[in-house]
Amino acid sequence: MPVRGTVLVVDDDPEIRESLGELLEDEGYRTVRLENGQQALDYLRSASERPCVVFLDLMMPVLDGQAVLRERALDPELAKVPVVVLTAMGNPSGIGLANRVLRKPVRLEALLSAAEEFS
Repeated sequence: MPVRGTVLVVDDDPEIRESLGELLEDEGYRTVRLENGQQALDYLRSASERPCVVFLDLMMPVLDGQAVLRERALDPELAKVPVVVLTAMGNPSGIGLANRVLRKPVRLEALLSAAEEFS
C-alpha cells in the first residue's frame, strides 16, 4: 500500500492518540502523535513537510485546541493546513476555524473519510 501522506494526531489521551495513529497507519498514512497544542504548533512551525491534515482534540493541557486554531488562523502558512477537530463537547466555541468537526467517540468511517478528503 503506498504511503498517503503525513497526518498529525494531537490528543492528550494516550489511548486515543495511539489508537487513531494505528488506524491511520493501517490505511497507509504516516502519523506524528503529539499530546498537546503547544507541541503541535512547534511541530507545524518547524517541520520540513507539512501534514496533509491535523486531527486536533479541543480539551488539552498546556495549550488547548481552540488556542491552536486561533494561532493557526494568524499564520498564513499554517492556515493552509487542514484541521479536523475531535471533541466530546456539545457546542464548543472557536471551532469555526476548523475545516471539519468530528464528535467523540469518533466513528472509523468518519475519521478515514476526513483523512482521505484532505490527503
